[in-house]
Amino acid sequence: MKPKIIRNEADYDAALKRIDVLMENDPEPTSPEGEELELLCLLVESYEEKEFPMDLPDPVSAIKFRMEQQGLKAKDLVPYIGSASKFSEVLSGQRELSKTMIRKLVDALGIPAEVLLKEPGQSFPPMQSSNTGCISRSR
Repeated sequence: MKPKIIRNEADYDAALKRIDVLMENDPEPTSPEGEELELLCLLVESYEEKEFPMDLPDPVSAIKFRMEQQGLKAKDLVPYIGSASKFSEVLSGQRELSKTMIRKLVDALGIPAEVLLKEPGQSFPPMQSSNTGCISRSR
């Protein structure tokens, strides 16, 4: 497949199939196949950002998701939030996270600060690519 701008679902599917083939061969980054893989990943990423936009979750959803991932209970977050009642107020939307709470949650749970700083209804510009590899979003 000759790399080209991805304009539709068929182009997208073809690019993903070629990426799978290239990744199975694990090419050297500077080889022609490695460069093709990198280019296809950039094209797929660009298409996905346009066609499948993803906004950051709200802070409460992010906290609940991380709790579920790590099997945490409300009492486990008291050291980061301050008290069980404060935690309950944060989860119900009656209290906003303080800067201190945000710092502690970022350090302890690894929730990105930009997620915890997000205000309801606010959206952020698309995140920049980390250029760490090619992973497509599921549809």
